[in-house]
Amino acid sequence: MMKQLIQLSKRHWWLSILLWIAMIAPAQAAMELRVAIEDGVRQVKVGSSTKAVIRDGAGQALGEIVPMNGLQAQPRAGKVALGSWQANQIWIEPKDGGYVWIGSRWYRGRTRLVPTSKGLTAVNHVDLEQYLYSVLGAEMSANWPQEALKSQAVAARSYALYKRQTSGNTVYDVGDTTTWQVYNGLETEGQGTIDAVNATAGQVMTYKGKIILAVFHSSSGGHTENVEDVWSQPLPYLRGVKDYDQGTPPYQWVKTFSPSELSRRLGVSNVRSLIPERTSTYGRILTMKVMGNGGSRRISGSKLREALGLKSTRFTVTSTPKGFQINGQGFGHGLGLSQWGAYNLAQKKVNYQEILGHYYQGTTLAQLPAQ
Repeated sequence: MMKQLIQLSKRHWWLSILLWIAMIAPAQAAMELRVAIEDGVRQVKVGSSTKAVIRDGAGQALGEIVPMNGLQAQPRAGKVALGSWQANQIWIEPKDGGYVWIGSRWYRGRTRLVPTSKGLTAVNHVDLEQYLYSVLGAEMSANWPQEALKSQAVAARSYALYKRQTSGNTVYDVGDTTTWQVYNGLETEGQGTIDAVNATAGQVMTYKGKIILAVFHSSSGGHTENVEDVWSQPLPYLRGVKDYDQGTPPYQWVKTFSPSELSRRLGVSNVRSLIPERTSTYGRILTMKVMGNGGSRRISGSKLREALGLKSTRFTVTSTPKGFQINGQGFGHGLGLSQWGAYNLAQKKVNYQEILGHYYQGTTLAQLPAQ
């Protein structure tokens, strides 16, 4: 993917790739999702792969932009300035099935530019199913077994709609980072992700008729967690279950630290020992006491993980002649769907419905009503 949109006009071969993606991805019934790509920035580069109509917030056409030409959008006096246009909001709507450029990537759908108190927010309005083509490729490899990809598709669709209901705002429904779920536009689409999304179109996980918080992670290290042991609120469908991630890359890992490095990272001088104070039922560190010559510090497992760059909070610590060795298991928070567990189960011919039912206890696979 090119870093500067203005350079793309010299590389027409990219258009053939865009056309190929369009041909292999049939349109789904529309349910539009608003995804914040840039939020509160001073400027953002935007454009279109085809001729595009520029509209204001009322839908009035302001003009058109030519294909493959980057323009810089900026907030100005409470409005959006784009080229010679200025309006309370600006829409970029590609013609003939084109794609939009926002920041540094191509996206399906259209672009809305909105001024906010923090600057400028660029929102990609995209069909939910087409949004998932990209999310799957960012969360799993497109070459993974289809049943694993299908389980991720249903989980990601459920998660996006849950977050839209509970965390969305007047400008956007979700973001595009790991705080939400990763969305990289066309860059992470693939035939496998498209097939999995299309095969599960409109399917979500529900509990007592409501879409669930379908969180997921890479690998739990043998057993997922009860949600209240990691976060605060208990949920009946996020219960600890046996994972099937054995033998996968993140199942076991090791990191070593010198006493001086631990002291620098944890803010305790001359670290002598790390003592688990509270652990979850399945071995995750909830709080750790860090002992040093000059005092001690109590630190949560999540903050410890962040400070030391660990893959998870499921680990043990041993002293070595040169410092400390951390022997860990899994990657992520350990709640809900285990991606590597789904991979192994799919390799054993377990279907996605059974995979989802295992990791989200007591749930029902449901179909969204037609739009």
